Amino acid sequence: MSRQKRTSIDLSLKPPKAVIAAVDCGSADDTEQSLDELVMLLENIGVPVAARVVQKRNIPDPAHFIGAGKALEIKEYALPNEVTHLVVDDFLSPTQKSNLQKVTGLQVWDRAFVIMKIFESRAHTAEAKLQVELAQYRYEIPSLKGLGHQMSRTGGGIGTRGPGETEFERHRRKLDRRMKSIEQRLDDVRKRREERRDRRRRDGVPVAALVGYTNSGKSTLLQALSKDAGIVAKDQLFSTLDTVVRKIGYRGGEGHFLLSDTVGFIRKLPPALVAAFRATLEEAANADLLLLVLDSADKEPIETLGIVLDTLNDLKADHLPRIVVLNKIDKSGEAADFIAVELRARGERVVCTCALDGRGFDELLGEIKKIFESEVALTGIKDIL
Repeated sequence: MSRQKRTSIDLSLKPPKAVIAAVDCGSADDTEQSLDELVMLLENIGVPVAARVVQKRNIPDPAHFIGAGKALEIKEYALPNEVTHLVVDDFLSPTQKSNLQKVTGLQVWDRAFVIMKIFESRAHTAEAKLQVELAQYRYEIPSLKGLGHQMSRTGGGIGTRGPGETEFERHRRKLDRRMKSIEQRLDDVRKRREERRDRRRRDGVPVAALVGYTNSGKSTLLQALSKDAGIVAKDQLFSTLDTVVRKIGYRGGEGHFLLSDTVGFIRKLPPALVAAFRATLEEAANADLLLLVLDSADKEPIETLGIVLDTLNDLKADHLPRIVVLNKIDKSGEAADFIAVELRARGERVVCTCALDGRGFDELLGEIKKIFESEVALTGIKDIL
């Protein structure tokens, strides 16, 4: 009995170490880049990666996501290498997660769970914490449904409800009540933001929004342009979860605009998080101009741009006028010039910047002013017509 207890304690104290897994359905390059991102995501919560597994399949296995045979191979690798977690680079169904845990004996996470853990660690304000909590409930409920079914089935008989069903329903009602309470509070936040946006429109103050991949330098840009050292700007994923708005003056002191910064994007951003952060993300969708920030030192900046544009499309913000801000030119050097040429050939308006030393700021502010002035002129023509 004591030997069994010691084993349990040893397992609980074992430091986390993961094997990451993906299914390649024909886009190997994208799979590897997505796995590279997953490694970074796990590093942000202190989980090192021991190995990565990629299985080629036409579609993911409905029962295990990866094949049962591949799951057994992971189990055999995990035992001697002290692996504690299997992290799948996609979204798992409750059945897939449960089956993988049974086969491998490991804790099984999916990409959505990892991203939500990072959001949870970054949430400091009351609003951000509410949004993360709501996303977690939305993520948890499908698993809860499956659990309720299993509990009912294990003790059920003909004409009976099963001993676990009542507890499941009670927990589900509790979650539903909490979710409705959070949604109401976040709706109040949305209404207040709409009122502020209406006041800005009446006052004629244009609004630009920083959008782009997480850790592309958006917060550092806002900090430098606004000269506000109090803005949090860290070299880490999802350092900004709340909307931050600052007044930015043009060079020469003539006129100003408002610039907002909000949560960054990433591949396979969990739908539950997108839905929960709707009030925050709407700041971008309701802006007059988007500053789409790209890390010019990114391995695949054009592909990253595509992911950002897809996300903006989901937010119904892809139609807004935009400037692509190729940031971090201190790290990319001449590569930024080649990227800029390719983007301009695609019809994008591009400005190269370094948020750390202010290079490109004059050009960026000049382009912003041109766009806002042209919009004012067009509005005046429409009013006359």
